[in-house]
Amino acid sequence: VQLVESGGGSVQAGGSLRLSCVVSEMYSANCLGWFRQVPGKERESLAGIGSDDSTSYASSVKGRFTISQDKAKSTVYLQMDSLKPDDTAMYYCAGRMADCYSGSWREVPPDYWGQGTQVTVS
Repeated sequence: VQLVESGGGSVQAGGSLRLSCVVSEMYSANCLGWFRQVPGKERESLAGIGSDDSTSYASSVKGRFTISQDKAKSTVYLQMDSLKPDDTAMYYCAGRMADCYSGSWREVPPDYWGQGTQVTVS
């Protein structure tokens, strides 16, 4: 399974960005999610979406970020609104074979990772 992110870039505070992640063999990833990492800090899980379109969010982004998927396009999205400078990070798409009900991302880590896309908010 390969994941390829796009859509990162630079944006002013208060602005929006939409990240996309094309997932090859999407049927092999029953839970997909978005993560971010700042140099020197632990990678943070942001949101997850199951094959049944159930979603979950970290408290830091709930109400501002929305995860969705288009199975026909084998793509998962992260719509990011009301961006803040603290949202500056490398953003990663990830997936796992276990479904989203199997446990948190910390309990059941991803099996697959994308290469990341940089988001800078100033």
